[in-house]
Amino acid sequence: MKKRKILIRPLYTEKMARLQESENKYGFEVERTANKIEIASTIEKRFDVKVKSVKTMIVRGKMRQQMTRAGRFYGRRPDWKKAIVTLAEGEKLDLFENV
Repeated sequence: MKKRKILIRPLYTEKMARLQESENKYGFEVERTANKIEIASTIEKRFDVKVKSVKTMIVRGKMRQQMTRAGRFYGRRPDWKKAIVTLAEGEKLDLFENV
């Protein structure tokens, strides 16, 4: 069985900061093919916490355009998958503690 990198990066925005403080939820960018069970087990093993629930969503890539001398070029950013992880009561992740 091929080992995959499930977690790509943590998401830290103003909205995620509010969710961390009030509802104990954390956001991650995850691999497109990862399911909720794999995401939960990876977070439990990596951070030594108990996961209560996982919600996932596909974020569609934005359309972009660039003006050059040759004309206008259109492109699109790639789609990606977001996971919102709710931790059990009393659990906490220190993602940016050592930064």
